[in-house]
Amino acid sequence: MQLDTAKITQDGRTLRTKEADSGSHLVCLLAASFDLARLPHGNVLQRRMKAARHKLAAGCPFHTILPNTPGTRISLLVIDPAQSVFELLTQARKAVAHQRDPAPAALTLACFGLDARQAERACEALIAAALAADFSMPDFKSKREPATRLKQIHIYGHKAQHGYARTLAEARGNNLARFLTALPPNELTPGSYRQRVVKLARTYGWKTEFLDSKKLKTRGAGAFLAVAQGSPEPDAGILHLRYVPRKKSNKGPLALVGKGICFDTGGTNLKPARHMHGMHEDMEGSAVALGTLLALTELKVDFPVDCWLALAQNHIGPKAYKQNDVVTAANGTTIEIMHTDAEGRMVLADTLTFASRARPRLIMDYATLTGSCVGALSTRMSGAVTNRMELVPTVIEAGWESGERVWPFPLEKDYDQVLKSDIADVKQCTLDSDADHIIAASFLRKFIEGDMPWVHIDLSAGNHKGGLAHIPTGITGFGVRFTLNLLLDQKIMERG
Repeated sequence: MQLDTAKITQDGRTLRTKEADSGSHLVCLLAASFDLARLPHGNVLQRRMKAARHKLAAGCPFHTILPNTPGTRISLLVIDPAQSVFELLTQARKAVAHQRDPAPAALTLACFGLDARQAERACEALIAAALAADFSMPDFKSKREPATRLKQIHIYGHKAQHGYARTLAEARGNNLARFLTALPPNELTPGSYRQRVVKLARTYGWKTEFLDSKKLKTRGAGAFLAVAQGSPEPDAGILHLRYVPRKKSNKGPLALVGKGICFDTGGTNLKPARHMHGMHEDMEGSAVALGTLLALTELKVDFPVDCWLALAQNHIGPKAYKQNDVVTAANGTTIEIMHTDAEGRMVLADTLTFASRARPRLIMDYATLTGSCVGALSTRMSGAVTNRMELVPTVIEAGWESGERVWPFPLEKDYDQVLKSDIADVKQCTLDSDADHIIAASFLRKFIEGDMPWVHIDLSAGNHKGGLAHIPTGITGFGVRFTLNLLLDQKIMERG
């Protein structure tokens, strides 16, 4: 797995025919009113569009090959100021797909007639899409074609004031999340996952602590251990990583928590084959938390970050937990087991308790948690729940501005009523199809000590067929870009 990304150069001058003819791949980003005759080979482009009866507009790009020595593959994209970030990213993904046959070693982006804000938004979207498309996902085929890596992105006609360091960091974090999520379950067990992360920790200077089953038993983490006890390998546990800024910080830490179920059989409530297929992706929440930590580390944020990865598998076997069991979580709450396929909230319960005991400024957790969230939103958006009503508009805005759209759901107290148990403090879930994404969040809230500000992301958009926004793969790694906007643009930790 290589997380290195292309180098970006910027030139404020307008692209001339000479530069256009020196490269093999070119994307022109145009204002709707721009005179196409002023483009390099503009007259040729106009004639070809007329012959094809193509009307250039936002969302209707034009692709062709220039009549020059390298046979430059050119894409013309109209940038509409009214386009949302999601629409820009989607347009960018489709344009990059046209530019990757064959894949380029260098890609030129040229702005024409755009103001500085429009140019920066458009270039950022194209860069994000190009970096996502260039990344090599896991491939276990016996015969593989050698891949051409994108080494350079040249920008003409615009110079971003602060460059694109954040886009590069986001791309590395997202690429990491997608890569880990795509690994087959025999390649990514809780044990091998931890080895990979510890290696990354050495590279990035993170402090590490692993709470194995023995330590978790000592700490009374019965909710987590109930899920882990069915595994034949004793490799489950909670991996705690910590980033500390170089300069001493008085700011409270951020806590990132991720569900890391490396394979989910459903347990004794066994899933049918159709629903078990793809359950190696049930650890995507932990991969997003890890990818976010990586991005924040590369950006050298000035606040500490704790990352908690709940790594386990939900197996079926003689020791697997079962319906009607009663277990005790780390905070002393007794839980009646209703359905063994609701394992994600079990491992997150104890992990959230440990994360909240460190008294972070904010807790964010990520999980491919419920099918009902997919039913509510499809796989185009992810769901969000927070225990701070005043943060709801902020969460929505971060989704719009990042292009990783989320939609909040309520967290009202009357949803707790269905979790009342006759023999324990709380039921794990219900057996009804009754807004389980909200009920699951209601359950998780009970394990946050000290009423810490908390945002829960149910990753219904963790896999979207054909890709989503700028991501070309079904596995989206959704959440890294959203979180960076939430933290760095919406400044959510300052609002708390």
